Amino acid sequence: MSTPTISAADVKALRDRTGAGMMDCKAALTEAGGDVDKAIEILRVKGQAAAAKRGERVASEGAVQSYIHHNNRIGAMVELDCETDFVARNEDFVAFARAVASHIASARPDYVSEDEVPDEVKHAELRIYEEQAADKPEQVRPRIAEGRWRKWLEEHVLLNQPHVNTDRYEGKTIEELRAELASKTGENVVIRRFVRFGVGE
Repeated sequence: MSTPTISAADVKALRDRTGAGMMDCKAALTEAGGDVDKAIEILRVKGQAAAAKRGERVASEGAVQSYIHHNNRIGAMVELDCETDFVARNEDFVAFARAVASHIASARPDYVSEDEVPDEVKHAELRIYEEQAADKPEQVRPRIAEGRWRKWLEEHVLLNQPHVNTDRYEGKTIEELRAELASKTGENVVIRRFVRFGVGE
């Protein structure tokens, strides 16, 4: 069986669609026998594996960015970490850190990730939701409570929140945007911590 000819245009088209590197795109197209949809699937599987590996690497470089609202009454600072000084100075990295800081000022999250939410807070919230669903059939109560808990996380956890500028970021969550940047830079990108200030709050 002859190997299909993969043109540079095919590789570029796949790269434009996926954001993957040229060599990865060529390899995926070759493996998929020129089938673009199959190549995208191959890249996704490899990308998820690479993301998992990146997550294990130490992010000890980074930057602190701030945002001050034009009325000077609200502000936020965020520490965004990566693996190398080179990426810490990257335009996309700095822009993302600023975007996260402005989001924090507006959205007022309490925690960076779900892992930071104390167990007692989770149990207290779930108890309330289960009581609120007491008039519903027993088998649907856990689903109702879980749905309300997911909504609570979206309101209080930074990574679960869609960026406040929904038009610019197409309704993507902070976690989705962070994962995209990690994929683009090829480094582990971590939102380490943040602080928000509001005059009189």
